Amino acid sequence: MESPIIYVVSDSVGETAELVTKAAISQFIGSDFSIRRIPYVEDEANVDEVISLAKLNKALIAYTLVRPRIREYMKLQSNKENIFAFDIIGPLMDTLQQRFNLQPVHEPGLVRKLDDDYFKRVEAIEFAVKYDDGRDPRGILRADIVLVGVSRTSKTPLSQYLAHKRYKVANVPLVPEVEPPEELFLVPPEKCIGLKIMPEKLNNIRKERLKSLGLGDHAIYANMERIKEELDYFEGIIGRLKCPVIDVTNKAVEETANTIINLIQKK
Repeated sequence: MESPIIYVVSDSVGETAELVTKAAISQFIGSDFSIRRIPYVEDEANVDEVISLAKLNKALIAYTLVRPRIREYMKLQSNKENIFAFDIIGPLMDTLQQRFNLQPVHEPGLVRKLDDDYFKRVEAIEFAVKYDDGRDPRGILRADIVLVGVSRTSKTPLSQYLAHKRYKVANVPLVPEVEPPEELFLVPPEKCIGLKIMPEKLNNIRKERLKSLGLGDHAIYANMERIKEELDYFEGIIGRLKCPVIDVTNKAVEETANTIINLIQKK
């Protein structure tokens, strides 16, 4: 006996319909179904072709069609030809529409778009972690945005915030004793963002950081002369990069991030 055929039909790629169909089939251990996916069924002629195939092969149809006209046509034609066609998504859409008084957009492929958006965000977050604090300069040339600044200018939280907006961000700390990686000077200036801060504000931030670590606030890390030296070094590097600079002294991370996004989008 030949394997029963199920045509999985969709007005998008058909992944949802196939996944649900496979989940149902998996409950029938030892069964041997043949699933044949037919994507991008967008008009009545496409539906007629599916119906003809199903009739010829005595097959079932499982479909996810979000456009009402095509969905209704599939229902009418399958009934007319006495072919069993199961509407996977339609009844639930209708229930949601009636129960919550909502209007669906009837646009195929939105699940895939949402999935793509999710995976791009995850990829950006992983990128920000991998290339945080200059730990691997190879990420500088792959980044959408490169943040440059001295320690405690919110480079890491900004990288994570921007990653949630799907931007791949690398950040480079500037220390007078260490020459920045050569990759930094190969990045287009519009991709780099310098983060500057007033020395008094940075002094307070660093003192609080030392306290949180159980250390005294007299370490050179929070020394005002040292801070001014670092900020002068920062200005010198930014002069070489010729990139935009944002003063983060009194800005929240969200505010700075939005400014960065606006700068990048304008470019």
